[in-house]
Amino acid sequence: MDFKLNDDRRMLAETLDRFLWDNYPIDKRHEFAASDAGWSKEMWQQFADLGVIGALFTEDAGGFGGEGEDIMVVFEALGRALVVEPFLPTLLAGSLLVDVMGAEASSHVEEIIAGQKIVALAHGEPGSRYNLDHVETQAAEKDGNYLLSGHKSVVLSGADADVLIVSARTSGSAAADKGISLFLVDPKSAGVTLRPYGTVDGYPASEVILDKVSGTLIGKKDAGLEPIEKAHSKAILGLCAESLGAMEVAKDLTVEYMKTRKQFGVIIGKFQALQHRMADVLIEIEQMRSSIVNAAGHLNADRKKREWYASAVKHMAGTIGRQVAEEAIQIHGGMGMTWEYPVGHYSKRIIMADHLFGDTDHHLDRFIRMGE
Repeated sequence: MDFKLNDDRRMLAETLDRFLWDNYPIDKRHEFAASDAGWSKEMWQQFADLGVIGALFTEDAGGFGGEGEDIMVVFEALGRALVVEPFLPTLLAGSLLVDVMGAEASSHVEEIIAGQKIVALAHGEPGSRYNLDHVETQAAEKDGNYLLSGHKSVVLSGADADVLIVSARTSGSAAADKGISLFLVDPKSAGVTLRPYGTVDGYPASEVILDKVSGTLIGKKDAGLEPIEKAHSKAILGLCAESLGAMEVAKDLTVEYMKTRKQFGVIIGKFQALQHRMADVLIEIEQMRSSIVNAAGHLNADRKKREWYASAVKHMAGTIGRQVAEEAIQIHGGMGMTWEYPVGHYSKRIIMADHLFGDTDHHLDRFIRMGE
């Protein structure tokens, strides 16, 4: 496998890094996260104009990227700046929309890429934990129409979405593989209740309550699980790349701190024990990078191989991320958790990313089962 980026992706990475360095300092990030929306619509439009959103979609869908390497490049840069704009929900819901609707999704995708429409996936539920096949929300069919009732939890950017993609049962029990269907829902429809909130690491999410809400069936009835899995594999890759970017910054901040902080009249960077700890962090981060490249290269493989690599990289991101975050905070001491110093915010995002789309225990178990 070739680990080198081609010229277009290298240019995308350099352009996005430069843009974020000039326009997205940590104090601006905090300002956006503290706003009513939890992100900046003006900044989102600038990302669209720069072509960053389009990099998440294939040429067939109207974008200019959409491959694993494109997702990896974009999200690593976003992680370095702790960007709070809705890239992750756009990747998750947008890729699912294209997968199940094909050419019919073009009108939606065109507006998404232009920064004019937000789409969100409402799939997780209070009782589902990390299991993608656990859906209790019901879709009752009447005269060719569907009425949806249920409770969706931690819907990323759910309160800001112009369109919701909602998973619901059209047949089978709550944990059956078959029987899950996908519906387009207008969040302003009668019967939709949204409860928005900010997550622990400062990203917008929402609870979505559905009470006999009209939904438009997309894709094949009872066959929604497979495209949901594919979309989550892309989202896992993006999240892990984002976490990698955050790890790099946390590591760099810690090394810089070790060069200036004195203890007992000596720069702490001269202590061999701390040097060894940071050397371990560097090695683990490079292993993490290799795993992400591996997952990116197998994103379009058959289901078993794709999901196997997705679980492998997610488990590694959680394990290594915890080590990087803990070392960064411990070496910084108390100041590492102050609001003004950025390393605490990076550590918080790294730790919380482990609990999104399945934690280390979940994906270790899944990795073992997928390899059998």
